[in-house]
Order: sequence, then C-alpha cells, then structure tokens
Amino acid sequence: MADEPLELGEISFSDWHAHTDKMAEVGFLTIARRLPSLVDEALRMAWRASPRDTVATVTLNLLGGVFTAFGLLATTGVLTALFSEGPTPDRVMAALPGLVLVGAAAVLRTTTQAGAGWAQSRLNPQVSRLTEERLYGLTSRVDLVAYDDPDFHDALQRARLRGVAMTDAVVSSAINVVTAAVGIAAVAGVLGVLHPVLLPLLLLAVVPDAWAAVRSARMRYSTLYSLVPAARRKWIIAELLAERGPAAEVRSFTMRGFLLRMYDAVATAEQDVMLRLARRQTMARLAGEALGGLGAALVYVALGILLAVAAIPLAVAGTAVLAIRSGQTSLGNLMYATNQLYEEGLYFTDFLDFCAQAEGRVSGERRAPMPPAFERIVADKVTFTYPGAEEPALREVSVEIKQGEIVAFVGENGSGKTTLAKILSGLYEPGTGTVLWDDTDLRQVDPDELRTRTAVIAQDHTRWPLAARYNITMGTGKGERALHEAAAVAGADEVIARLPHGYHTLLDRRFKDGCELSGGQWQRIAVARGFHRDAALLICDEPTAALDARAEHALFERIRTHADGRTVLLITHRLASVRYADRIYVLDRGTVTEHGDHDTLMSLNGLYADLYTLQAAAYR
Repeated sequence: MADEPLELGEISFSDWHAHTDKMAEVGFLTIARRLPSLVDEALRMAWRASPRDTVATVTLNLLGGVFTAFGLLATTGVLTALFSEGPTPDRVMAALPGLVLVGAAAVLRTTTQAGAGWAQSRLNPQVSRLTEERLYGLTSRVDLVAYDDPDFHDALQRARLRGVAMTDAVVSSAINVVTAAVGIAAVAGVLGVLHPVLLPLLLLAVVPDAWAAVRSARMRYSTLYSLVPAARRKWIIAELLAERGPAAEVRSFTMRGFLLRMYDAVATAEQDVMLRLARRQTMARLAGEALGGLGAALVYVALGILLAVAAIPLAVAGTAVLAIRSGQTSLGNLMYATNQLYEEGLYFTDFLDFCAQAEGRVSGERRAPMPPAFERIVADKVTFTYPGAEEPALREVSVEIKQGEIVAFVGENGSGKTTLAKILSGLYEPGTGTVLWDDTDLRQVDPDELRTRTAVIAQDHTRWPLAARYNITMGTGKGERALHEAAAVAGADEVIARLPHGYHTLLDRRFKDGCELSGGQWQRIAVARGFHRDAALLICDEPTAALDARAEHALFERIRTHADGRTVLLITHRLASVRYADRIYVLDRGTVTEHGDHDTLMSLNGLYADLYTLQAAAYR
C-alpha cells in the first residue's frame, strides 16, 4: 500500500496559506505606526525583568549618541584647520586640540556602548525567565476544556515555538532600535548645524533598503504563520518515531515506513514553501540594494553640486560625508533592527495574544466559601458540549450523590460518564444547568479549593517522571505515615518494595538509575495517589483497567473498605464490580436512561440488564 494517498487531517497543502490575509495590508506605514507600541511593550517587559539593567542600557545608549554628535562636530574643527592656508606643520598643530576631542569622544562612545551591551546581555536571560513563567503559569491555570479546543492548541503552539523564544530578541531589537534612532538623531543634529539641505540626503540613501527589509519580513512571517499546523504535525510524527512509549508498537506493526512517508510528505511540502520564500526574499533584497546604490550615487552628486556653487566649504563637506556615512550606518542598523523588531514582534504578539486568550480562559475570582464537607452533590439538568463539537456530550443530565455513598456510572463508550465525573469534580463547567455541593454552586467557588476536596483515580493517569514518593504525594507535605498508608491501601507498597531505592526511585528509565513499571504497577501507584489525597469525594475512573483479575478483585475490596464513610464515584465497564453500589446511573449518548440499585435495574430489563447479562454470560 506504499502508493496509497495519505490522509493528513487538518494538514491540507492547499490550505497552508489560509492565514496569509493577516499580512496582506501590512506596509511600511503600518510598521511605522506599530513600532512605538512594540518598543513600549518590549521596554515594559524589560522593566519588569530588571529595572536597573533597563535604565543602564537606555541611559548608556543615549550617552553614546551624545558622544557621537560631539565627535562629528569636533571633526569639523579638525578638517577646517587641516584645509586652511599655511605650512603643513602649523595646520597639523592647529588641528591637534580637535583631534584630542575626537579621540576622547571615540573612547567615551566605545566605553558607553560596551557598558550598554553588558547591561543588555544581562537583560536577556531575565526576560526569558519572566516570559516562560508567565506562559506556563497560564497554561497550568486555564480551564481544562481549553485543551479540547484546536484553536487553543494552535495559539499555544505559536506562543511556545516562537513567541517565548522571541521575547528576549524583541527586547534586544527594541533597544537596538532606540540605539540606532539616537545615532540618527545625533547625525541629523550635526547635519542641521552644518547645513539644513544635507538632512534629506540621509533618507535618499536608505529608503530602498527599508522597503526591502519590510517586504522580506512580511513574506517570512506570513509563510511561517501558515505553516504552524504543519510544524505541529511534524512534531507529532517525530514523537512517534523517536519516543520510547510508541517504540514497541512502531516495530510490532512495522509502522516505520508508513510514518516516514507521512513525515516526508509534510516535510517536503513545507520545504517547497520555504524554498519559494527564499526566492521571493532574494528578489526583494536585490531590488532594494539596486535602488539603494542609486540613492547613494545621488547623495554624492548632490554634495558635489553644493561644493561647486560654494554653498558649503570643503571642511563642512568632508564632515558631511563622514556624518552621512555614519548616518547610513545608523540608518542601516535602524532598518535592520526595525525589520527584526517587526518580524520578531509578530511572534511576540502571538505570545501576548495567547496570554490574553489564556487569561480569558482562567476562571475569574470566586468568593463563595467551599464547604469542608457535603451532605449531597446534585447535578441539575447539566448540558455540556466540547469545543467544535456539533452534538453535546451531555444533555440535561441530573444525578444525586449523597455523602458516604458508593455511586456508579455505567454505559457504553462515549456515553458521557467521564465527562459527567469531570463536571462533578469541577474540572469542566457545564454549559447549562447547575452543580451544587449542598447549597453551594460550584460556579461560585475557587476551582483550586474545590479540587482539594476531590481525588481522581483516572484510567489515563499520568506517569510522572518523578520519584515514587512524589508520584503518590504530588508534592503535598502530609508526612511519611500518610504516604505509607495510602500505598498499603492501594497495594502499591508491594511495588515500591521491589524498587532499588524504594520511595526515592525515579520512575523513568530515560534517566540514570531510573526504573520503569508495568501497566498494572503504574495503576497501583495511581490508586495510591487518589487514596493519599483523602478527599471528601473519590472518583475512580476505570481504576482496574490494567490489573489482572485477582488484583482487580482486591482493589475493589480495598475501595469499599477505604470508603468507610467517604463518598466514592465509580466509573467502570466491569459491571460485576458495581452491583454492590448504593446507586447506579446508566448513561447512553449523553443522557441518563436508568438509575437505581442493581436489583432495580435488572428488573427494568433495560440497557444495564442487557450489558450485565452479556458480561455474565461470558463467564458461564
């Protein structure tokens, strides 16, 4: 099947440029208007990272501009002395004071620029740390449903891959823009003092380069923006080819060739797009350089005319040449820094936009106190729809859980059991309907405070690359007794007893002295994690999926024993394990179709009875 066409989901090559309209109206004036706000945002970021280094960088750059202007003005005196009439030794002696001033200005300018560079190099790591903390502080706080939204993933991808990496570069480019602008201001001031007509000559030499730089930035950003989905797909395929988790199945199902074909299809199409970008950027740069050369020629022609008509003396013309060349350097630096700032600023804006979007997905301040315990939990006509889904996952579901009960959710795959459990524990917020712990609406309480009252033993639990003790305690400081009791209740103590360093063993073989556990052993660790929380509500979502029959039976016995007045919500397909539950809710396609105890549901002869009979028959 090597010739079978590949289905790449949202990665359709013809759609890769769907976002290029974002850059369609961006021109030089747009950049010029946006530049002050970018510089302001970057300097604010730098100020938050280190006020001292920010002040030092800006102040020293300003002083560097002052010394540049002073040196150019001193040069005029030197040239005037050298071009005057008289013996050469006398002219050289007359020029010596001016030469001393020029040298002193050069030394001071070099010193201040070195100091500014040192302060700027200190800023970069501080800005990077601040940015990363902000990003991951938000990604760990957003409502869980955000991770079910593809748009959120794309925004996060842009923020992580380029936005965070570009933040310190944006700060550096903003400072470079300020530095170049100060240099230009110094040169412009000198030319204005020498002769006003010299000022327009600066622009004549560099406008073409500015146009080429802006156009190149537009091309690059629009292309890379459109390739974000492709980059994400390449990363996913690369993980499948290089990570330990899927390595066994990649080999068992001989997936290597298929995955490499898929990777090559995406990478080749991405390569073609980037090659076309390189060709277009080269043409823009060639046009800019050609026009820039023409502008430079016109500058020297204009200076020659001014000398010919005696509009300026020779010494002033010589200083003007030096000033214009210095101005060209500063303007070139400004255009380069502006180009960099604008291009990097686009990615920086992706980071800022994501942060704003993420902040909108963080639950606002909620002041209602969370009750330390509850008499009952009630979900009343709860409806929930995942982002982008056409049909709701839950439709007007109502359930009740009383304190101390063992309540079970059963149903076929996709019936909404796990979604409903996440709503009851505050991980999801219903679209309509209410969830009450006694008289407290969960929409009014702090989500983190709610989550300290719940514990979840998930089927798809995380295998944390941490020490065994932290895989159970999750960083809480309840002490050794609570740790050992939770491990014993879950049977995880037997697993840990076989580890080379006991509770201090790192559970990840990718690290030195790390160990890997089997699926069943990991399941026991996850169960211990849930027990260790000692919460008012314990949610067990397929807690025995990776356990053998004997371990499964022992675990359910432990759950019943551990409950002992606690409230347990059990989600499982193993219906033999729920027959002793106080109440069973049967879900089908997002609605509750039956509820009651085991005997009541069997007498209804509905979906529960059908599923239970099918499973029981398999054991006869």
